Amino acid sequence: MLKISFACWDYDRTLPIMDGRVPIEGCELEVNTLNPQQLFPRLLQNQEFDVSELSISSYMLQLARGESAYTAIPIFPSRFFRHGGFFVRTDAGINSPKDLEGKRVGIPEYQMTAIVWMRGILQDEHGVDFRTIHYLTGSVNATGLKERLPLDLPANMDVQPSPSDRSLNDMLLAGELDAIYSPAAPKAFLEGDPRIRTLFADPVAEEKAYYKKTGFFPIMHIVAIRKSLVEAHPWLPANVFKAFVEAKKIALAAMDDIALGTANRSSLPWFRPEWEETKALMGDNMWPYGMRENTAELEAICRYSHEQYLSAKRLTLEEMFEATTHDLPGR
Repeated sequence: MLKISFACWDYDRTLPIMDGRVPIEGCELEVNTLNPQQLFPRLLQNQEFDVSELSISSYMLQLARGESAYTAIPIFPSRFFRHGGFFVRTDAGINSPKDLEGKRVGIPEYQMTAIVWMRGILQDEHGVDFRTIHYLTGSVNATGLKERLPLDLPANMDVQPSPSDRSLNDMLLAGELDAIYSPAAPKAFLEGDPRIRTLFADPVAEEKAYYKKTGFFPIMHIVAIRKSLVEAHPWLPANVFKAFVEAKKIALAAMDDIALGTANRSSLPWFRPEWEETKALMGDNMWPYGMRENTAELEAICRYSHEQYLSAKRLTLEEMFEATTHDLPGR
């Protein structure tokens, strides 16, 4: 039995592996439950875990530089629509996405996967030239956040760290920023400050329209396996892949059970209609795994990474994922 350290957040679709209901065949797991903010720096800088959730953007950046100690399998534990993550000052003259050009925009990290997707969506769907924007990086509601990985951006890109003692939220309120792109809402917006609003008046409607048009449910994270382990145990990637697929099936079946129950086991009052509406839009397999099932979306994030000066070259899907998993079905 191969003993491996396993690190992931406790998503409903990963819990069956973490709690032992779904084994990874041939493996004994040392489970580490960590959120991405805790996990990714430890993985990227110290390579602490054998099998782990990882930011797809960070993985591509290191892989293209020839610096990755890991190989990936096409399992996507985190996906997230991002139209709700654009926040603007009401007096900044930003009435449409195109108005962001030339503005001062706060972002947590330039290489963060969410931000890569957000720049790509603005570019592809709204014609926004990301190169015209002046970026300040830092923590949205706290201080001290820095890029996890060094960047190599061209001189025409204006990307600067924010002052170490200021949050992006504070700078937005002070008028030193015109907008923030972030997976976490600025405190001022959460508190209902009338000076701050979302770029899109109805983000959920925008996200559903985006899905109908593209079929993309933006991939945030992949599963990474230490290269030296794969070399020593070639069977490992396929076994990890199959376990994640089985765990996802359990999670989606549990959602169906809740929706069909005579008593509502979820705390959401309208869980059933929301679940049925989601299935009507996205199908029964709204969380697809597998390289073939996600080819167009993966090619888009590869293009974004290269166009945004992160990946030193435009990666192919065959380069990104372990060969033994290329054709494995993700459902």
